[in-house]
Amino acid sequence: MIITRTKKDLKRYLKLIKDAGKTTGFVPTMGALHKGHLSLTECSGKDNDFTVVSIFVNPTQFNNKDDLKRYPRDEEKDLALLLSVSCDIVFIPSVEEMYPEEDKRTFDFNGLDEVMEGKYRKGHFNGVAQVVSKLFEIVKPDRAYFGRKDFQQAAIIKYLTDNYLSDLNIEIKVCDIIREDDGLAMSSRNTLLTEEQRKSAALISKTLKKYTGNYKNYSTEELIKKITEEINEDPNLKVEYVDIVDDLSLETVSEIKPGKTTICVAVYDGNVRLIDNFPLK
Repeated sequence: MIITRTKKDLKRYLKLIKDAGKTTGFVPTMGALHKGHLSLTECSGKDNDFTVVSIFVNPTQFNNKDDLKRYPRDEEKDLALLLSVSCDIVFIPSVEEMYPEEDKRTFDFNGLDEVMEGKYRKGHFNGVAQVVSKLFEIVKPDRAYFGRKDFQQAAIIKYLTDNYLSDLNIEIKVCDIIREDDGLAMSSRNTLLTEEQRKSAALISKTLKKYTGNYKNYSTEELIKKITEEINEDPNLKVEYVDIVDDLSLETVSEIKPGKTTICVAVYDGNVRLIDNFPLK
């Protein structure tokens, strides 16, 4: 496994791969890796000859400076985990390497960024687009892998690739959520939870699973109300939003179309913000 910290070195290795006619898969991460990230890397390993994983905590996607400071970082552990899966190159750039000058680009996502996460985290997806577009231009992978846990982000990355980076011909692959034994969606932020908060966190997926199993008995308004009330019953949890959206437009729906609609939530567990989603089948 090769570790590189500069764009110049990474491009040199990637040129050798391209010149040999080999395919490249790419998994962009912010580190603090867990089984969810490793599953993306394994998917890439099955689909491609070589896999590149990036580790970079991108400052432009944090609208809260305290959240940026708190974000977990453990490079040594990350590298040890990547040794156990099909990872060939790890790219770990500095902020200065990725942003030698201020990135003032803005992106139009045709409204995809104005709901849910975008509504509560202003500028977040523009920052995501800045760093992902930079990484895609550097790596130029055949395929890039993202987790369904970040449901809205995946939709925006697809839009970004289709409308701003179409010349790169990158296939975006969205992989299933990997969950803990109690159902909690794996997330780097889970490491910030206290033992008590961690127990409370399991209620989020438990409640979603309960209502996605019998959603036909309720209107969308009733579903949102019941999910919100049941999660908020735990004193550690506070719902920021529950939304039921169309899988493509991300617009709130009044009528559920099985296989085309998803329940998305954001919940504060103490001061740690957790997101999750369940498809309605």
